[in-house]
Amino acid sequence: MEFLKKYYEVAWSSVFLVAALLVQYGLSFEGQAYVYLPLFLASYLFVGIPVWIKAFKSIRKGTIFSEFLLMGIATVGAFVLGEYAEGVAVMLFYMIGEYAQGNAVRKARGSIEALINQQPDVALVERNGQTEQVHPSEVQPGEIIQVKPGEKVPLDGELVTNKASFNTAALTGESKPMTREQGEEIWAGSINELVPVRIKVTKAFKDSRLSDILNMVQEATQRKAPTQRFMTRFAKVYTPIVVWLAVALTFLPWLFVDTYVFEEWFYRALIFLVVSCPCGLVISIPLGYFGGIGAASQNGILLKGSDYLDQLRKMKTLFLDKTGTLTEGSFEVQDVITHNGLSDNEVLVYAASLEQQSTHPIGQAILNFKNGQPLHDVENQEEISGKGLKGLINQKEVLVGNRELLEKHGVKLSGDAYSEPYTYVHVAVGGEHAGTITIADRIKKDSQQAIRQLREKGVERLVMLSGDNQEVASHVAAHLGLDEAYGGLLPDDKYNYVKEALQSNSVTGFVGDGLNDAPVITLADVGIAMGGIGSDAAIETADVVIQTDHPSKIAQAVDIANFTHKIVWQNIGFALGIKVLVMGLATVGIATMWEAIFADVGVALIAIANAIRVQRKFAGDEKTNLLDFFKKDPNPSSEKPAACCETCSV
Repeated sequence: MEFLKKYYEVAWSSVFLVAALLVQYGLSFEGQAYVYLPLFLASYLFVGIPVWIKAFKSIRKGTIFSEFLLMGIATVGAFVLGEYAEGVAVMLFYMIGEYAQGNAVRKARGSIEALINQQPDVALVERNGQTEQVHPSEVQPGEIIQVKPGEKVPLDGELVTNKASFNTAALTGESKPMTREQGEEIWAGSINELVPVRIKVTKAFKDSRLSDILNMVQEATQRKAPTQRFMTRFAKVYTPIVVWLAVALTFLPWLFVDTYVFEEWFYRALIFLVVSCPCGLVISIPLGYFGGIGAASQNGILLKGSDYLDQLRKMKTLFLDKTGTLTEGSFEVQDVITHNGLSDNEVLVYAASLEQQSTHPIGQAILNFKNGQPLHDVENQEEISGKGLKGLINQKEVLVGNRELLEKHGVKLSGDAYSEPYTYVHVAVGGEHAGTITIADRIKKDSQQAIRQLREKGVERLVMLSGDNQEVASHVAAHLGLDEAYGGLLPDDKYNYVKEALQSNSVTGFVGDGLNDAPVITLADVGIAMGGIGSDAAIETADVVIQTDHPSKIAQAVDIANFTHKIVWQNIGFALGIKVLVMGLATVGIATMWEAIFADVGVALIAIANAIRVQRKFAGDEKTNLLDFFKKDPNPSSEKPAACCETCSV
């Protein structure tokens, strides 16, 4: 019943068509047109009236040669020639194809709609000692909200509760829950997993990360790739040409054929018109790009336009920032080397005891690594500028700092394995070198994999641009297998490197995360920002945003772009090839209206099924098939099928 209610034109047209065929060929009224013709007309009107209405509206808007007019002329012509069943069948299958196309577009946008559904419409805010349910837009930054287990976080904020776990799959594509400590950032749209939490709101509703994501993805569906723009222009020229070719096919043979029969050539011209409808060709292109954008968003990659899918595919040079892009962007203890009988833990505790009041990133890295061990009381602590710290622990002089600090106090370093470009914190106790703590910005786990995959996918030149010193930049680049590395750069220097590369006319990308990277991200053909730790300026100016901060997602974005391009051109080649073939057969009188129906509707359905492969491959939607297009519409406000393209839209 749901199917009959939703697709009543198709359903009733099919009923009357079957009745007409039974009367014409299966009952005693065989050959009596006055009996079966009204049934064919009723069948035709159910599917024909909506198309003719759209044809007239299209003409009023200045588009004369629309697909609606092509279908209308062809079907009326079939009735004039007495081919009633074929006339109805053309319009009936055309309507079925249009429904499938409209639903396919909506299904391809399913991941975008899923994102929109992530935006909660209720927030539980603490006010005057009580909790109130309000719309998130009414909550101001600084207020405290509560989120129960299983509920979505309505606004960006900082966690007030000690510790909690959140599902961010809809935002980042990561299925593993994200654990957050007190004071860490929580994004709107995340789902609270286990315990009730309190969150201090840091951004207004309209400025939340989720709102930014929604705006970016929705804008992306409106920004066309070059292939889409070409096909739209192509359809506007192609459609009137085939109409005039059909007119020529009807009348020109009279000049060259001895036994010219108008009805025969008119029938061939009608087939020509049906085949020439560009709908299946034009719809399959944006559908492929919608699939690419949707699959990318489900994997935590936000593209601000389908044209960037084409740019990613063509990218030959990629410049990468180091800190926060290829590395974690935070200092961590990498190793502890001990001397003179002390253990790793003893060296760490001595260092952490002097650093316990420090706010320096190096001191914080040591404190974070001590694993909760109790610290010593320090007496007479003193900071030696540019060198480190000195103090008394259990009446022993303890030094924590660089080589110069120890040498100044007459302490000789044990060992010489300090040539790597890391930060070394030496610890001396009682005038002897007790150990050395190695601290470095850790390379992200998937950075090496990302570089390898980018090369496999056609990126020929990979260059690191870093504000860190040249020694560190070269060391990281050598470890990752980059082609070049330039350190000690200011924002202007990075800008100039990318500007110079753009002069080679090859597509150039840049990936970064900081405020200082925003100008370079804007300059590059493909500007990529790390969206998790990236600054708002970098995210705002970027063409592609990586929500998870994983460099390997860049390679996945290129993979999606390549596959989308392949699908789009498969559809173009298949659709044009079949149409040209059937047009040729119609011209010489071999094809019938049934072949024309396949060349129009059948080709469109096959192209749709092919375009779905983008979603299936990258979004894991293994159950998607053509039958899904006739299931319940995910957008029930749309009662009529969507227009297939700009050329045909009304």
